[in-house]
Amino acid sequence: MSTSPAFAIRQADIADIVFLARHRAWMFRDMGHLPSHLEAPLERATAAYLREAMPRREYIAWVAEGGPDPATAIGGAGVQLRPILPRPRPIRDPDGLELGPEALVLNVYVEPDWRRRGVAEALMRRLLADLDARGIRRIVLHASDEGRRLYERLGFVQTNEMRFEPA
Repeated sequence: MSTSPAFAIRQADIADIVFLARHRAWMFRDMGHLPSHLEAPLERATAAYLREAMPRREYIAWVAEGGPDPATAIGGAGVQLRPILPRPRPIRDPDGLELGPEALVLNVYVEPDWRRRGVAEALMRRLLADLDARGIRRIVLHASDEGRRLYERLGFVQTNEMRFEPA
């Protein structure tokens, strides 16, 4: 378990699903992407997904705990591991191939009272260290405006990804 004076970070388990699902809904709500009537349905759908994906190790998450009760979840971050077709590595390593899996960083969320106190950075550093220990090198995310500076500081760069949005 990683620690700081105010909070500790640990890998999440099945018992954390309710918390992880709630924070996913709050994350979208806080970004202005989730109408209030969809908050509970998103929590339920996320919990159902996590109950399947976590035991299969397709989704791995970390939880930050702190406050007066050290077991109180104050933030979290996760990755969805997904297979990829083999591809050449980026230009900085032209002789290698990426074979997967790819880690898609999701659900980085910190409770409002704990923001700007290093929680998100500590979660991301733990996430990156754990992925490195697993040999996972391809890591992608979709940054919110608020999170972009943190991700850039950690070494993430913008890419040319586009998304199809049918009319």
